[in-house]
Amino acid sequence: MTALYENREQAIKAADKLKVYAQPQRLMILSCLLRGELTVSQIDAATGIGQPALSQQLAELRRNDLVETRRASKQIWYDLADEKISLCVRTMEVILGEAGDVQQLLTDALDTDNKITVPAAISGVAGFARII
Repeated sequence: MTALYENREQAIKAADKLKVYAQPQRLMILSCLLRGELTVSQIDAATGIGQPALSQQLAELRRNDLVETRRASKQIWYDLADEKISLCVRTMEVILGEAGDVQQLLTDALDTDNKITVPAAISGVAGFARII
């Protein structure tokens, strides 16, 4: 692995990728997808972002290969593109979020068997229905 200070081109690519992460709604979506594959409706219910903005941010995440999609009938399911994305989001949550023993929090974040569960409020067939 080459350190970023040794390779300007690699540093530029890393900075460009970080720009995609540097948007609150995108971070919320990526964090939500740590829980596993979700539909647009489930992501909306969990994050409260709202349909127009959510669609725009999901499109940007797709363009930058941070998420992948799967169509099943009329539903489109979103998931993190790979383990590198998952690791990056988990690490950001630890470093930038919670207080506590950073070493233990990082160890927990690196544990890929440590799946985060989806709250019951956003799971199920009628997860898209919401009364305003």
